[in-house]
Amino acid sequence: MSTITLTLVLAGLLLIAALAAYAWHLWRRVWAQQESQAAAEQERRQRLGGDLNILASSLLDEQLPLIEGAIRIKVLLDNYDSALSNDARCQVFHQLFEATADVPTHAAWKALDKPARRRFEKRFTELELQHKAAARTAARWLLDEGLASRPDRA
Repeated sequence: MSTITLTLVLAGLLLIAALAAYAWHLWRRVWAQQESQAAAEQERRQRLGGDLNILASSLLDEQLPLIEGAIRIKVLLDNYDSALSNDARCQVFHQLFEATADVPTHAAWKALDKPARRRFEKRFTELELQHKAAARTAARWLLDEGLASRPDRA
């Protein structure tokens, strides 16, 4: 083998080794990023699970208005676990959410005149009477079984 051929083969091998080392470096960064994302997702799910526990407990202890609690639980469930959110035992939260979707919030609520507020409050009372037992049953199920069956429960 000539010197030029040997030099070219060595240069090629060095280039391959350098590219392999760079590829290894990039893969390590990808794996580290995947681990970081998985840890962040686990932390997010634990936080949401804890928040759901607090809301369901507060709803059962009547420390939270039924309508507000149901809306908050529905939104958190959607973000926590869509399968759990779509479980038939949680449908009352969806029903209350949909039944109050047109209610103004925050500044728009404050801007309502008193008769309009009273109409909404009357509807809240009717919804509460109609769905209170089902919402309490769903909250109890969430605490006892729904969230307990999740491995990442906070």
